[in-house]
Amino acid sequence: MKHVPVARTRQILATASGAEIAVLGDVMLDRYFWGSVSRISPEAPVPVVDVDDESYHLGGAANVASNIRALGGTPMLFGVVGDDASGRMLRQIAESEGLDAGGLVASTGRPTTVKTRVIGNNQQLIRLDRETRSEVDAS
Repeated sequence: MKHVPVARTRQILATASGAEIAVLGDVMLDRYFWGSVSRISPEAPVPVVDVDDESYHLGGAANVASNIRALGGTPMLFGVVGDDASGRMLRQIAESEGLDAGGLVASTGRPTTVKTRVIGNNQQLIRLDRETRSEVDAS
């Protein structure tokens, strides 16, 4: 693996500050269930997670845009979300983080991609994906 010198890293970060950067890609909502595990389910040999908390974060290209913003850049986010509650939540989170969600197109023909992770005792146990992997319809 190639290492980038510290001076070059600082130069890159300084250049990113104020730069307008287009981000086009798969936008998604990352959902987390956080809890503890102290028993195994009697129905199947799987852990039972007692959920203590639930959180939502920008994922995929939306996360990239958020990181660009955190570095001082101005991201222009473009992607497709569903015309659904998850899409509205994704827009709300993006806007609360200072991102312009105007480049997000709502589609009635596909759901917003949601990646759900269940964390028990600080260990990811499973990831559940709700997404449409087919090409985006031109309409």
